[in-house]
Amino acid sequence: MRLSTRCATGGLLSLLVAVATALPAAAQGPVAGTGVLTGTVLDSASRQPVAYATVVLLPPAPNDRPITGVAADDQGKFSLTRLAAGAFRLRASYVGYGPRTRAVVVGAGPTDVGPLRLRAAAQALGEAVIIGSKPVVEVRPDRLVYNADQDVSNAGGTAADVLRKAPLLAVDGEGNVKMRGSGNFKVLVNNKPSPTLARNLAEALKSIPADQIKSVEIITTPPAKYDGEGTAGTINIVLKKGVEQGLNGRVGLSSGNRNTNFNSALNFKKGKIGFSSTANLGAWYSPGQLSTERLGYAGAGAPDTLRQSSANRNRGGWVYGTVGLDYDPAEHHSFSLAGSVNGYAGYTTHDLVNRYTAPDAGQNQLFTRATKNVFSGLNVEGTGTYTRTFAQARKEWSVLAQYAYNPGTFGYDFDQFTNSDVVLDGSRADYRERNRGRTPGHEFTAQTDFTQPFGDKKTLEVGLKAIFRRTGSVATVDTLFPARATDFFQSPRRATDFSYAQNVQSAYGIYSFGLGPKLTASLGSRVERTALAADFRTSSSGFERSYNTLLPNGNARYAFSEANSLRLAYSRRITRPFIDYLNPFVDRSDAKNISYGNPALDPELTDSYELSYNTTVKTVTLNASASVRHTGNAIESVRFSTLNPTAPLPAGVAPDASVTVQTFANVAANTFYQFNLYGSAKPLPKWELSGGPDVQYTVRRSPALNTERRGFTAGFNMNTAYKFDKGLTVQSFVNGSLATVEIQGRGPASLYYSFGVKKDLFEKKADLTLNVANPFNDYWAYRSTTTTAFFTERNEYRAYQRSFRLSFSYRFGQAQQGRQRKSINNDDTKSGGSKQGG
Repeated sequence: MRLSTRCATGGLLSLLVAVATALPAAAQGPVAGTGVLTGTVLDSASRQPVAYATVVLLPPAPNDRPITGVAADDQGKFSLTRLAAGAFRLRASYVGYGPRTRAVVVGAGPTDVGPLRLRAAAQALGEAVIIGSKPVVEVRPDRLVYNADQDVSNAGGTAADVLRKAPLLAVDGEGNVKMRGSGNFKVLVNNKPSPTLARNLAEALKSIPADQIKSVEIITTPPAKYDGEGTAGTINIVLKKGVEQGLNGRVGLSSGNRNTNFNSALNFKKGKIGFSSTANLGAWYSPGQLSTERLGYAGAGAPDTLRQSSANRNRGGWVYGTVGLDYDPAEHHSFSLAGSVNGYAGYTTHDLVNRYTAPDAGQNQLFTRATKNVFSGLNVEGTGTYTRTFAQARKEWSVLAQYAYNPGTFGYDFDQFTNSDVVLDGSRADYRERNRGRTPGHEFTAQTDFTQPFGDKKTLEVGLKAIFRRTGSVATVDTLFPARATDFFQSPRRATDFSYAQNVQSAYGIYSFGLGPKLTASLGSRVERTALAADFRTSSSGFERSYNTLLPNGNARYAFSEANSLRLAYSRRITRPFIDYLNPFVDRSDAKNISYGNPALDPELTDSYELSYNTTVKTVTLNASASVRHTGNAIESVRFSTLNPTAPLPAGVAPDASVTVQTFANVAANTFYQFNLYGSAKPLPKWELSGGPDVQYTVRRSPALNTERRGFTAGFNMNTAYKFDKGLTVQSFVNGSLATVEIQGRGPASLYYSFGVKKDLFEKKADLTLNVANPFNDYWAYRSTTTTAFFTERNEYRAYQRSFRLSFSYRFGQAQQGRQRKSINNDDTKSGGSKQGG
């Protein structure tokens, strides 16, 4: 493991050079004086802060040349200092909103102008004013925001459907998510972790209803305030909140050929107390077909051939509920308690036909396996928060604590029928096997953050955090040869009893400053100490180790105008493997493709550099970014032939030409050169359009595997909607990508598209939505290849994505949303994909 900070130092030096170069352009400062103006920019409908809104001070009309200006912080707060006394105008603006201008009088001391409420872009028609909604995609200085509640095609879906449509993200046929072509990122919910998501993202996303998601934030270069996890960045799912005052709620029902769900919410606020709650449940069904063809090079003769095919049927259900209580006893004090329960369970059945042909006909094999894989997960969380604000704008102190109980289960049962190409009655099986396992989990987190502003453009942020995790894996395997015995026999050599402890303590500091009215920058760093301990009770072995990691970052932003800005950012990120990657249990549910985890994995370290340009011209917003990400000790999923003398074979696995093993290892150095272009526009007042391409050149090197792979890939995302009169909206979406470059082959290409129609009912208190996905093709074939010195394999998974869904939703009470609360962000572990446990 290399923890060198050479790349990090180079990134910071580059950033400082860029800042110094821009200094001459920032020579003009604000009017000298002792006056101070403070306030907050809010959304007029939701009362939510408008983060990073632009606030400028103007002379009396008609002169519109700004005197000075500042960008609001992530809570919408701003402060203008060193102002001369007199009468001025204050103007706030942000993309997707109409500007707000207010007359102000600057005195000799501080003046709080209160909230500046921005309305969504509006168009006046005679005496009527039609208020538009937020754009589907917002481009902010440090992130892209996909406003899921503005996309009618999400109605009745799940979080997986929402992520599929967000910019820079892609979801394949098995529910696996990628960000900028990488599976290494972190998902948060309301800026806090969900251990269920960390353990099994693909399944857990099915238990969050799309109707409860307000937006998805894609943060490609998170600051030091965030945990150092996620080399591709961070995805934050923002759920809808409660009300400013009064009571509101909603109920919804959705049904289709792929999923069915019921969702509900009830919220109220009276005086200093606010309450919010949700209750949801649902079920999903998704069929698929898998085929594999492998050519092995076992000897000098003709290659051996393995052909497998199976029909898969995936079923499951979920429950999801949240409850929250907010109490504001005094002006600058607030308390918050939040709890959630997120549970899911399901199974996959597949009838596998296995044909192995060897040069020696005596080694040929034919058998069929009827397999049922089962899994479940539960996440119970409780979070407490105290936030202290001050009379000084932007000054804040918070203390947070969270406990999470997150166990899971996994297992399989199969019946094998030798010399048969069809599944027979279970009584005719000549070999049977069953496995049951569980992954216990406990997690406790404590965190404190403090923000101290120094004037209008200087801010110091510091914080401490500690995470204590306990997990592991306990599994048993029972076997039965009906010709020899009448009951199952437990196989002690294949049992697993593994415990794992991971403690992370961290501290961070960020200093943000302005260099004139147009240039702002921040420099920060995070120091994390990781302590690991593993105990393999079945083999009476284990290990303990610890390491320290420095994670610097910084960014500089130059605003040419209110509508045009250039941003340079650098960050170093760490990825710690979690249970799916570490679990040593050997999964033999497919006898020819064995898989297991690697508890000796080291963390990844990644340096990211990004240059982005944002511009707005009338109704068109455009974001163009170029980035480079380099990981020197990347964790990769690797495949080996059991004949390979360097293959790390687990105990009990003997060399066999027909068998491969799959595990995880630090075997590669990866570099991604990427260009993203994303824009949103309104060609007509009622027509919204957003989307753009993503082009990437990948270089993967692995001396351990004696391979180097490089090549281009590209993706495309497009979303469009048209709002007719009388509450009728139509929408369509398409997302596609080319094949990806992997360390041992090529990943699959993808295509997904959908159409939606929504009709408002009962004076916009209800709506009825019909969504259809992939109507012109029954399935999409995800094709991938794996190539090594010992075999070449081609896989095809047919995901049946053609679907329809009819959804009805009814809302009652007030619709104003309350303010966001502080929350914990445990985004520091690398999680698995769609498979649970072993």
